[in-house]
Amino acid sequence: MQHGAPHPLTPELIVRAYAAGIFPMADSRDSDEIHWIDPQQRGVFPLDGFHISRRLRRRIRRAPFEISFDQDFAGVVTGCAARDETWINATIFDLYTQLFRAGFAHSIEVWKDDTLVGGVYGLAIGAAFFGESMFSTQTDASKIALAYLIDRLRQGGFKLFDTQFITAHLASLGAVEISRLRYHRRLTKALETRADFHRAGPVPTPDQMLQRMTQTS
Repeated sequence: MQHGAPHPLTPELIVRAYAAGIFPMADSRDSDEIHWIDPQQRGVFPLDGFHISRRLRRRIRRAPFEISFDQDFAGVVTGCAARDETWINATIFDLYTQLFRAGFAHSIEVWKDDTLVGGVYGLAIGAAFFGESMFSTQTDASKIALAYLIDRLRQGGFKLFDTQFITAHLASLGAVEISRLRYHRRLTKALETRADFHRAGPVPTPDQMLQRMTQTS
């Protein structure tokens, strides 16, 4: 389900929309039109169901990348938009940058030799995290970003990780699809609870992160 959005959009309107279960998307990077989306089937990541294969576990332990949080939000959004087809236009980019400055939006960055090679970003409201997009220019960079993000959400007390839509890539890592009604019920409960993206503190070591993920998954 989608509807054309009235203008002008504001960060406050975006937050209210997410709290109501809908999110904005542009038709393309060059389109000025924004639509509100409320899918009949919603992708979510069970926070205790992230699948780390043995190969990925070994890869994380080798620590081929440096991980950071909220250090280059604009860089992550730019990386996510750097593809042939994208729903991130200039308006979306500006609004989410404002939401980052206001403390609602967050990013996980993956670095290789001081170059940003992957990441994921989204919004945190109450105990719900709304994943927006991710990118990778190096093998496994986006998977590793997701692993660190899910660990951080669990440590911060989050109850819902919304991926909006589900893809084969996300499904292979444990994401599932639920009905709109079930999603809205879960969203309502998550918004009644407080969580803190920064509660976990500094970036954990690979072994710390993997141990915590193994304890409850």
